[in-house]
Amino acid sequence: MKKLFLLLAALTLSFQAHAASDADNTTLVPPQPKLAFLARFSVDLVAPIWELGKTSDLGRRRIIPITGGSFKGPLLNGEILNNGADWQTVTADGLAIIDTRYLLKLDDGELVYLQTRGVRYGPPEVMAEVAQGKPVDPARYTFRLFMTFETASKKYDWLNRAMGVGYAMRLGNAVVYDAYLLN
Repeated sequence: MKKLFLLLAALTLSFQAHAASDADNTTLVPPQPKLAFLARFSVDLVAPIWELGKTSDLGRRRIIPITGGSFKGPLLNGEILNNGADWQTVTADGLAIIDTRYLLKLDDGELVYLQTRGVRYGPPEVMAEVAQGKPVDPARYTFRLFMTFETASKKYDWLNRAMGVGYAMRLGNAVVYDAYLLN
């Protein structure tokens, strides 16, 4: 009898907790994302691309050196140092999976490590024009980035907890994107 009572008590508590959880799910809503313009980035890609070929079932690996650039905006200004790359994978259907890592030197000398992840895709004929370095209207293809940062700077410590998104375009030997902080 005591075991039955304990089982019924446990079931009752579980039911009450589940009912309370359902009530919370209907009365609370996640916050709406807000964007704050961070900066416009212009990333130089003037060195030769290293084509490794098909390294996995995912696709062809290529490494695109990042040779410099700059960024300017209301929250960050400075230069992109010549030390990073895009370790990109291109799938059989032409989707470019972006994976960049590079170092920013802010106008006041502080250093910030930046990593972006993203995708670039579009109709094959449009992506062929992009690959040839022709100026292509960015509305004809999709190029989106997700950004994370690391720094030891006390002034820019807030970047260690920041996430950003970028809308990008490829222009010849450069990638240009507007970066926004997710607030």
